[in-house]
Amino acid sequence: MKLSVIIVNYNVEHFLEQCLHSVRKAIKNIPAEVFVVDNNSIDGSVAMVREKFPEVRLIANTRNTGFSYANNQAIRASKGEYVLLLNPDTVVEEDTFEKSVRFMDEHPDAGGLGVMMLDGKGNFLPESKRGLPTPAVAFYKIFGLARLFPRSKTFGRYHLGYLDKDQTHAVDVLAGAYMLLRRSVLDKVGLLDEDFFMYGEDVDLSYRITKGGYKNYYFAGTRIIHYKGESTKKSSVNYVFVFYRAMIIFARKHFSQGNARLFSFFINLAIYLRAAAAVISRFVKKLFLPLADAAVIYAGFYVIKDWYEHNIKFTEGGSYPPELMLYIAPSYIFLWLITVFFSGGYDRPVRLTRILRGVAVGTAVILVIYALLPESMRSSRALILMGSAWAALALTVIRLVLHAVGIKNYRLGGSDNKRVVIVGSAEECARVDELLRQTTLRTTFRGYVSPSEQGGEKKENTLGNITQLEDIVSIYKVDEVIFCAKDLPAQTIIDQMMKLGNSAVDYKIAPPESLSVIGSNSIDTSGDLYVIDVNSITKPSNRRNKRVVDVMVCLALLPALPAALFIVKKPAGLIRNWFAVLFGFKSWIGLGNGSKAGARLPSIKKGVLSPADLFPKEVSPETAERLNILYTKDYRSWNDVNIVLRAFRKLGG
Repeated sequence: MKLSVIIVNYNVEHFLEQCLHSVRKAIKNIPAEVFVVDNNSIDGSVAMVREKFPEVRLIANTRNTGFSYANNQAIRASKGEYVLLLNPDTVVEEDTFEKSVRFMDEHPDAGGLGVMMLDGKGNFLPESKRGLPTPAVAFYKIFGLARLFPRSKTFGRYHLGYLDKDQTHAVDVLAGAYMLLRRSVLDKVGLLDEDFFMYGEDVDLSYRITKGGYKNYYFAGTRIIHYKGESTKKSSVNYVFVFYRAMIIFARKHFSQGNARLFSFFINLAIYLRAAAAVISRFVKKLFLPLADAAVIYAGFYVIKDWYEHNIKFTEGGSYPPELMLYIAPSYIFLWLITVFFSGGYDRPVRLTRILRGVAVGTAVILVIYALLPESMRSSRALILMGSAWAALALTVIRLVLHAVGIKNYRLGGSDNKRVVIVGSAEECARVDELLRQTTLRTTFRGYVSPSEQGGEKKENTLGNITQLEDIVSIYKVDEVIFCAKDLPAQTIIDQMMKLGNSAVDYKIAPPESLSVIGSNSIDTSGDLYVIDVNSITKPSNRRNKRVVDVMVCLALLPALPAALFIVKKPAGLIRNWFAVLFGFKSWIGLGNGSKAGARLPSIKKGVLSPADLFPKEVSPETAERLNILYTKDYRSWNDVNIVLRAFRKLGG
């Protein structure tokens, strides 16, 4: 056996499927075996591998064992002369393995090999080649000197920016996304260190390879796509702590005591700086717009109050009490913003109708509360109405300005539509086109491009062939290109991505016989994934509505609790569930136990009841599965209320 390919997977089913399609093509001319080690995924990965890739040797762990442990499981069971550790969010060219193995055969001093990696837009990933993270290198990176002087031999050693990315070089560290290892070297230096749960194990093994007298090579003779960031969110605080703590483990293991302490100091400094930056960034992203809305509405309300006070209400002297602007006006603003939120006014893409509806509902709530207050606590209905008009105007103007400036996250709804071209045969284009029609993606234009230079079979909306793709993208102002992997080799797809790499176009790949279209527009974000829209319950508006229903049911149950305790089967359970739902730990309705395919359903809060509780007798797993799918695919708030009413006696379960 020449090659053993090992892929550790955790909840990236669709990326894994695409990766395995590319691996299947790449091993055609090599005696090879493929392992997938699944770390207890809940997204249907295991079932997909068994169904679509029966030739793959699957190891299905019942817990998340970590990256190192999972790889070692497969390494010990493998028989190849070379072992390749490959990430599931990658796509390899058809000859990537052949070229890599040939290089290793020709260079007996090579213990490990990495290749040129590109992100989902065809841009070179600098972590394809890395230097050893010594205290000095860590200092340069943490304090931004590596970013300022990426090609400096002193400051640019983290990503070895001074080395030509188009030339093969000996390097210190290989990236774990594609790490080809000589088995005889592994036998000498050992397997991955399982003290590293995730991150750092590639640095550690690379260092041990060089200490063992071998070289690590960055091989520029082939390329892969790496949709970096699918298994973890790089901006999360958790990622920052896990990654940098792994670096501390490495330092304590390999550096002298003094250097390890210095390294640990810099790393701990980096942890808190990056963690603080991540928290602040998330806070700003989440609260920037609501705080801006509140500030603008408050300022306008103050001006309106001042004008109304002096020209209408108190023309002969007097003024509103200071409590109006200290407490009452902020309460109005809070209610307006809350109702705008629940109306979907902060969802993406921005829709002005949701904002106006939210302000209108908030105004109605304020007027009802106002009418119930004693005369001494009332200010002025006219002030409320003028304030609501200003709130609606202010929120609208703010969004129009953000849209005009061109900030992506604040684009108005109509501009979210995409102009898409599909590159593939007539049959595959039709299949992908139908898939897109069943997703939430909105397009204003779909064109087709033949994968053959001769043009191939013509169909309606065919714009040309693949040699004309650059002109087609420019002339038709295309936002996104979808490549059909069944008709195009990965090498051609990567060539086209690099050719158009500097344009604003996005790229997706449609694996053959798959219900997914996959891509990634940034190395800092998780990839984009278009699948048939069977999980509308996960939409922000539906999640909010579901939470509102949970709270309303809790409030409705409160006065009825004494009587309900005599009706439900488990009274103590009802009390526990009432508190669990009210404080957001549970939902009144969740998903019941279905068949194994249930892992493909979206993740929602654990429920007290499920759709299967509509029936007096227990249903089969298959029936429960169908009910779960129907519930998640077409969520309606009334469905939750209906299940609660019809299964009331089970609320204590």
